[in-house]
Amino acid sequence: MSRDKKDPSGLSDEHNARGIELADRGWLDEAVQEFKKAISLDPEAAHAHDNLATVYSEKKLFRDALREYLTALDLEPESATAHYNLACFLASHGAEMATGEYRESIQLDPEYPDAHLNLGLTLADQGQVQEAVAALESAIRLDPDDPVPRHELAALLMDEGDHRTAIGHLREVVRLAPANHEAHLDLGICYAQKGFYAEAERSYDRAREIVPDDVLVHYNLAALYALWGKPPEALAALDRAVRADAGKVRGWLQADPMFDGLKGNPDFEALAHG
Repeated sequence: MSRDKKDPSGLSDEHNARGIELADRGWLDEAVQEFKKAISLDPEAAHAHDNLATVYSEKKLFRDALREYLTALDLEPESATAHYNLACFLASHGAEMATGEYRESIQLDPEYPDAHLNLGLTLADQGQVQEAVAALESAIRLDPDDPVPRHELAALLMDEGDHRTAIGHLREVVRLAPANHEAHLDLGICYAQKGFYAEAERSYDRAREIVPDDVLVHYNLAALYALWGKPPEALAALDRAVRADAGKVRGWLQADPMFDGLKGNPDFEALAHG
């Protein structure tokens, strides 16, 4: 975008170029000073703000980086590069920045359950499982009557294969929120994984009472009956699942070993392949 330069001497550009050289050498503190000098001489130098943002990002000063990226974008709102650089920053460091802000929130108010909850979710997304578990446990301790952190912790434990511990949390979730059909479904999945088939069946039936047409409930119930050695019941549940979403169910069946015992059964093959 064309504009009148605020620094006709060109010194701003010189400091900006020097900042780039220093940053390339890894001398980040010195680069920051050069970019600041460039901006002081020409506050509307979008490229200097953008370069300063990049260095702040490398120094993990994310709030400062975001502020500079947004300033560059405000100065040149029609710049594709400004939008691109902001997007790259958010994609690369958004979760890390969020983690830092949640930790700051907790430091300021350790009894803030939602901050612990969202910190746990963000850490889980980053693959930091132990830290995520600790954060979610803190959220539960601070607000034991909120089913959400318990359910999120149970889901994380399920992903980690700890179905036994997840069962305890899910039982509490369905006590606190008896109409939460996803919690009943997850509880059924955990029971099935541990071989408690009758308990799994009851959980799936409860989920089905709440949401009668949930394809996941019908599918998991069919898988349970297949493992349990109850082909007629498995086929009936699978038929309901196919009726709910044939394409999705047939895709799942292609790689699901739980139905191996039914392969070759004409009724199963008809449901699986149409």
